[in-house]
Amino acid sequence: MKSIEKPGELSTILGKGSVVDGNIKVELSLRIDGKVVGDVVSGDTLIVGAEGEIKGNVHVKNLVLGGKITGAVLAPGRTVLEAHSELRGELKTGKLVIDEGAIFDGKCTMSETRGGSKTESSADKEAIIK
Repeated sequence: MKSIEKPGELSTILGKGSVVDGNIKVELSLRIDGKVVGDVVSGDTLIVGAEGEIKGNVHVKNLVLGGKITGAVLAPGRTVLEAHSELRGELKTGKLVIDEGAIFDGKCTMSETRGGSKTESSADKEAIIK
């Protein structure tokens, strides 16, 4: 039997049409194609599909957003806002990629560790807009 303990491997899926009214916490990666009203915490990557929606705070390592999030997002690794995605709220991330057609309405703070020292800026550091 193969181990699912590989970093970045998808371990939990909330399918299309599913609705969760409450908080979700998973150790590994999570994909949401349904709706969550509550906070989402993942020890690895969160993927929100095109029809996925979260109304609550998000704390993950990395975020790939194809759907909608309304709330505060903390993703110290990398955040990708795909075309047609919507993020409304505060974002704290290390790296940011915004595809053409994505909507970001809020505040962005970027910080990452470089050579043992922490650097910070507001939305002007490593934002990549395609």
